[in-house]
Amino acid sequence: MPRPLWTGAISFGLVTIPVKIVSATEDRDVHFHRVHLTDMGRVRTRKVCELDDQVVSQDEIGKGYEIAKDQTVPVTDEELEQMPLPTAKAIEIAAFVDADTIDSIRISDSYYLAADGQVAAKPYTLLRKALERSSKVAVAKFAWHGRERLGLGLLRIREGAIVLHSMKWPDEVRNPDDVAIPHEVEIGEEEIEQALQLAEQMTIEDLSGFHDEYREALENIIAAKSEGKPLPSPPGEEKQGKGEVVDLMAALNASVKAAKESRGEDGEDATVHEMRPSKKTSRKTTAKKTAASKGTVAKKTTASKKTTASKKTAGKKAASKRRSAS
Repeated sequence: MPRPLWTGAISFGLVTIPVKIVSATEDRDVHFHRVHLTDMGRVRTRKVCELDDQVVSQDEIGKGYEIAKDQTVPVTDEELEQMPLPTAKAIEIAAFVDADTIDSIRISDSYYLAADGQVAAKPYTLLRKALERSSKVAVAKFAWHGRERLGLGLLRIREGAIVLHSMKWPDEVRNPDDVAIPHEVEIGEEEIEQALQLAEQMTIEDLSGFHDEYREALENIIAAKSEGKPLPSPPGEEKQGKGEVVDLMAALNASVKAAKESRGEDGEDATVHEMRPSKKTSRKTTAKKTAASKGTVAKKTTASKKTTASKKTAGKKAASKRRSAS
């Protein structure tokens, strides 16, 4: 088991469950050292006091809160531990809510809660089974050693273990109006239906096939440099001009077809209804058709008049000949 981050207890009504908290995730990123490029010597951060310009050791460093310019109040770890909070030594379950009412943007880090000793086995199992049979999650308040705030969290079950998700307070979530599109954009029903079809084609049941391609590529570069080999060639990039106008329906159709072909399905039936022409285009087309229609009628009328006139002329000439003969 990883090293516990905190030891305390879950408070569930009058039930107390001793637990140890361990991180539910681990950092697998590739980390770099800062080095002097001329000789690869490590470059380290020196902790220097800005007032006397002296290097300060770790045991001389503490916490302080700036309440005004040039006025800082020191706060010790002992003072933080002795804060008058009912949750200072416990994870207190305050309520239960439906799981689907939780806004996922508020969920932060995740931790496993392990039963701390044999005495915790029965109440831990009781809470686990209660959560497993319910569609609800527990809302808890907690304060850990070294934290300068009261935490809010969710308790739920993952593969037989109780998980604590720390959460952001409501006033810590920024308003999305700052990033929303300022004006309404018209989207046709055909486009929406095609986007839904694309989402259906891209739906999967298991995310285990995803992996960190960036870390893999970075490790390959490091391996090649350490062995004196050429660096891996970068893949070709598809270039698309910035601000280029895209035929949305054509792009959706092509995407659905590609998704079907990637699944081994026939992509020939991926095309849906074409985008409806705009009102301006429709008016222009109607005007052209009307003009063409009028032109055809005019031509037919003119031709008919010429034919009638020709027949009348021919009739007059024939009558004149008969008079002369008589």
